[in-house]
Amino acid sequence: MIIVAPADCSTMAEVRAGVDQVDRDLVTLLARRFGYMDAAARIKPVRGAVRDEDRKAQVIANACAAARDAGVPEAVVGDLWERLVEASIAYELAAFDRR
Repeated sequence: MIIVAPADCSTMAEVRAGVDQVDRDLVTLLARRFGYMDAAARIKPVRGAVRDEDRKAQVIANACAAARDAGVPEAVVGDLWERLVEASIAYELAAFDRR
């Protein structure tokens, strides 16, 4: 199916196809993001360096600012990024332990 821009959708099939494509794109981006977590686990000299609360706050603030700029709900993005960053930390810790 051809993906139609949200403003041009006239059927639920078009909406669903667009959402499904965006979800596939998000998973691809998440795979890339987790690749950076693998790199961080390889580069950081000690396990204790994995959790960095200042960096976590910065990442979430950056996402919230981008949400504001994009006109999407900042609180929702903040909640999603809180979970994403915590999952990334857990993933990085596991990757660090495998090295």
